[in-house]
Amino acid sequence: MFEATVAGFALGFSLIMAIGAQNAFVLRQGLRGQYVLPLVLTCAVSDAILITAGVAGFGGLISANPWALNVVRWGGAAFLFVYGAMNFRAAFRGGDKLDDGGGSARSLGAALATCLTLTWANPHVYLDTVVLLGGISAQYEPSWAFGLGAVCASFAFFFSLGFGARLLRPVFTSATAWRVLDVIVGLTMWVIAASLLLAP
Repeated sequence: MFEATVAGFALGFSLIMAIGAQNAFVLRQGLRGQYVLPLVLTCAVSDAILITAGVAGFGGLISANPWALNVVRWGGAAFLFVYGAMNFRAAFRGGDKLDDGGGSARSLGAALATCLTLTWANPHVYLDTVVLLGGISAQYEPSWAFGLGAVCASFAFFFSLGFGARLLRPVFTSATAWRVLDVIVGLTMWVIAASLLLAP
């Protein structure tokens, strides 16, 4: 049981730490100190639901119905393209700092809506959590221990990212730093969108 839990934690953490739309959004809100707790909980609980579904056997079901992932892929790519364009616009306009509201979510509802979209409209989330982790969990006994380790990794990562972002706050007191971040996030969103559209 311990071995399965550690394996689940290690693989889950390695998959989730890759830079993506969801992580970039949590980092940005963490830098501002806006709605951090509800956002990291939303991300971690969403992962927990998907990982549990994968361990329960839904990974095979999704693999057998690729049209479902195609729908999410095109919708997710469109959203990421628009979200990336918004970041480029913010970088072009400049003037975004920690002490103003530019470029940030205006309300908790808006922040949660963006977070949920970046999470549930991303096909990579389903491939990593439901299909990959769900499939590998079958190799461990008990499989639920592997899933538990992966869920713990998700909570550990998002809480570290969201609340650890404050350590970078001194850097982001300047508008130039925010412009650089906006460009990096915008490029990341467009690269991910392109990878979704070009995927076989």
